[in-house]
Amino acid sequence: MTDARGRTVLVTGASSGIGRATALQLADDGADLVLLSRSATALADVQSLCEARGVRAVVTVADVSDRRAVEAAFEEAQRQLGALDGVVHSAAALAYGRFEDVPPEVFDQAVRTTLLGTANVARCALAAFGASGGGSLVVLGSLLGKISTPYMSSYVTAKWGVHGLVRTLQIEARSTPGTHVSLIWPGGVDTPVYSQAGTYLERHGRPPPPVDPPEKVAHAVVRALWHPRREAPVGVANRVVVAGFRLLPAVFDVLVTPLMKAGGLSRDEALDSPGNVLAPTPEGEAVHGRWGRHWLRPVGAAAGLAAGAVLASGAIRSATKERT
Repeated sequence: MTDARGRTVLVTGASSGIGRATALQLADDGADLVLLSRSATALADVQSLCEARGVRAVVTVADVSDRRAVEAAFEEAQRQLGALDGVVHSAAALAYGRFEDVPPEVFDQAVRTTLLGTANVARCALAAFGASGGGSLVVLGSLLGKISTPYMSSYVTAKWGVHGLVRTLQIEARSTPGTHVSLIWPGGVDTPVYSQAGTYLERHGRPPPPVDPPEKVAHAVVRALWHPRREAPVGVANRVVVAGFRLLPAVFDVLVTPLMKAGGLSRDEALDSPGNVLAPTPEGEAVHGRWGRHWLRPVGAAAGLAAGAVLASGAIRSATKERT
């Protein structure tokens, strides 16, 4: 635990999942908080939990895809709590389905929320840090910002853009003393985002194994706030999966669809809908989803075998090249 007393942090996506877990951890550490999301009701619950830990917590309702709303939220936050020492950006939206089956308005809004929302928040954060002499921005990326998978085109598209934007901001921040930008990229996390997402597969998504608790990601986020780093993965398989995607693309492409169907989609039938992409669904917001580790053991074993097959294929290919 880091003593964050006297510091103020704005957290987007604070009403659910990783954002909510991060806000609660920062409150435990003594930081004052600005809680931002689209869900006023859920934010009020988080505000109460934070204030019960003895810190000040301010609620500001805004859609991160709305630039003017984000600017107004930052202005109000600084008016009430003063200069910001840190900003954590975790807000995102996604819709499952083959690219051609996801309605254009849903795809576009998911990309606006996840990618342009990141740009809106980063722009305001950097302006705030420039005015106060510095600060730390931590952006939540994703394993899907480094690889691709079927049925998640809006999220993959947006997260690749987020990773590229963050990398650019990191390079530019080298000429801005006191300003730091970090990227945290988790794999599967047990949050409500999968059941809240839009779906056009008649099935909800679910986190692929191995699944981490949101508190583990929140710990990495808070650490990066006070000890900035270029990037940090959260998920023991992340680097292996990225290596397979980059080094053995043909093998990856053969395996990824059956693995996605086995480990990335729920067994339960669901009505096609935009989920929370076009409007918030506060009744489903919480820290955790329903995706604990217990149900993933068989899938995890299969994924482990598949990863082993990818690595073995690579080793065989390398050995063959050496002999020739």
